[in-house]
Formats: sequence, C-alpha cells, structure tokens
Amino acid sequence: MGLNDPQWGNKNAGGPPDLEELLRKLNAKVAAMMGGNKTPNENKAGGPQNVGGGIGLIALIVVLIWVASGFYIVDASQRGVVLRFGKQVEVTDAGPRWHLPFPIETVEVVNLSQVRTVEVGYRENVKNKMLKESLMLTEDENIIDIQFAVQYFLKDPSEYLFNNRMPDENVRQAAETAIREVVGKSRMDFVLYEGREQVAASATKLMQDILDRYKSGIVISKLTMQNAQPPEQVQAAFDDAVKAGQDRERQKNEGQAYANDVVPRARGAAARLMQEAEGYKQSVIANAEGDASRFKQILVEYEKAPGVTRERMYLDMQQQIMSNVSKVMVDQKSGSSLLYLPLDKLIESTRAGGAAAGEVVSAPSVPGTQGADNTAAQRARDSLLSRDREAR
Repeated sequence: MGLNDPQWGNKNAGGPPDLEELLRKLNAKVAAMMGGNKTPNENKAGGPQNVGGGIGLIALIVVLIWVASGFYIVDASQRGVVLRFGKQVEVTDAGPRWHLPFPIETVEVVNLSQVRTVEVGYRENVKNKMLKESLMLTEDENIIDIQFAVQYFLKDPSEYLFNNRMPDENVRQAAETAIREVVGKSRMDFVLYEGREQVAASATKLMQDILDRYKSGIVISKLTMQNAQPPEQVQAAFDDAVKAGQDRERQKNEGQAYANDVVPRARGAAARLMQEAEGYKQSVIANAEGDASRFKQILVEYEKAPGVTRERMYLDMQQQIMSNVSKVMVDQKSGSSLLYLPLDKLIESTRAGGAAAGEVVSAPSVPGTQGADNTAAQRARDSLLSRDREAR
C-alpha cells in the first residue's frame, strides 16, 4: 500500500499518521493567518492556494533551519573566532553562542590547550629519517645527524589563523633554523655528549623569538632531542676516533697518577737527603768543636806535666789497640821459665771478637758505637801527634 493512499492511516491502527493530512492542516492554518476565508475542504487538492501555502511553509522551515545553523558551542579550552564575510568580528569565550548564519558569518573554533607536535629530521619514527632536515654542520666542520620533536600550544587564536599561511609548517621551519644556528656555533663533542640540554634550551629560546617576530600566536612548550649521532657513513670512523680519544685520556690519567706517586717520593727523598746533610754538617761541626775543646784541655795538662801526660796518652792508646788484637804479649825480662797462657780465655775472647765483628759488619751502625770509635780514633791521632812532638 502506498503512502498516498488516504486510508493508510485508518487501516493500520496505531501506525504512523498521514503526512499529507498533516501538511493540509498546517497549510490551512498558514492560509488562515495570511487572510484566507475558505476552508481547506472548499479548495481543490491541487489548487494554487494550496501550493502557495506549501511553499511558504517550506520557506519558513528553511529559514528556521538557516537561523538555527548559527548556534555553536565553545568548550572551556577553546575560543571561537567569528568572521563576517571573511573579516574577523570578535573572539568568543566558552559557552553556547550564536552568529549570523552562513554565508554572512562563519566561526572558527580553535583549541588553545591542545599540545601540538612537529617532528624535525624524521617522521613518526626515528628510523624514518629525513636527511635533508637532520644533517647539520658543527663549528669544527663535522657533520652530525640530529632528530628532535617540538611541542607547542596556542596563545592567540587570531594571530594563529590570520598572520601566517601555514603556522604548523612555520614551527617546523623555525625549529630547523634555530637548531642549525645553535649547532653551527658548537663543537661536535659538545652537541653529542655534555651539551645536549644546553643546545635544546638555546634552540627553544631562539625558536620562540622567531615565532614572536612572525606574530604566530604560538608558545613553544618543549624541545626534545630524540637522537644525535654522526652520519651512518662515518659511524665506524667516529667510533675509532672516540676510542682513540678515550685511550688518550686513560693514558693521560695513568701518567698523571704516576707523576702524583713519583714526584712526592722524589721530594721526600730530597728533603731527607737535605736533612741528613744538615745533620752530618752539625755532627762534623760539633765533633770538631769537641776535639778542639778536648785538645785545649789536654794542652793545659800537658803544659803542667808533659811526661805524665804523654805516658797516660800512650797507655790509653795501647789499651785501645790491644783490646781488639788476639795476640799475646810475653814479657821475657821477668826471668821465669814457666809461661802460663790462658788458652781457654783467649779462645773465648777470639770467638767473641769474631762474632762481634760479624755483627758490626752485618748490622747498621749505632750512634753510640760510632761515637766510641771516633773517640778511639781521636785518641790514636792525639798519641801520634804527641810522639811527633817528642821526636822533634
């Protein structure tokens, strides 16, 4: 059964209403408001009055739809830019809004809180490199491969929409310009290793200055270095150069450690030798002064009793000399034919003397013993001097 059948609604109780009947009633009401006297039953179904009423109703509906198309909603994170024949009229805040419908006015809704991202040197993945963007020349004339991402958001929707033709592409070009300038003023090792954060900070500041000069309405949030390395073609040579540099630093550190060990030792040895020399100097001076003082004292006694003094000095020297000799002196003038030699005592003294001599040779010199030897030697020299004087 067709929809044009007037009995469709009656035969299907509870079904959809007859649309043609509803339109006729609506047209009648519209005609009555416009001054018509005849009822819809008096007019023929296809009369001119019925057709005109339908066109008016359709026009009214179209006008209502056209007016309703001017309503729009702006979220809290968005701003609406209203354009009247392409010229900016106002910027609307969050909430339900209305503007004159198209084609008189249009609206551009811009999200200000959305974080946008552009990639320089790669697209979507660092392996998908864009060598035209990523290869850069450093101050020391080395080429490095850099990929980084720039995050930004909008601060002024009007500037973002109207001051630049392609604002997102401008961000990419400004980022590439800024990073090339910063890298061109830095050395390769600084960019690759210790200076990556400084390079990113300097490039961010320079990029923001460029965008502000363009009045782009964009604020740079962050620049992230994804990758920075030498080109793949020279990666092996660069690794060798890095290893050579590390070996050089290691050898320098080892040499410095050796110098730090040897130099203090040498300085300590030099200080010790100087102190020993100074001690020897003081010892020689003290011994010389003591010998001079003792000689003066002996001279005083010698002037008082020359014979006795010479005899005492001679006996002292003999005692010192004979105490270290294992020979036995025999006095034959005594007239005794029986000689008593204490062989056991002599053997013991000989062994004791040999052991003492061995200990003296093997052991380091003791200051007290060295002083006694010096005293004995001095006494021997004094006795020889006295003998020379007597012979004269």
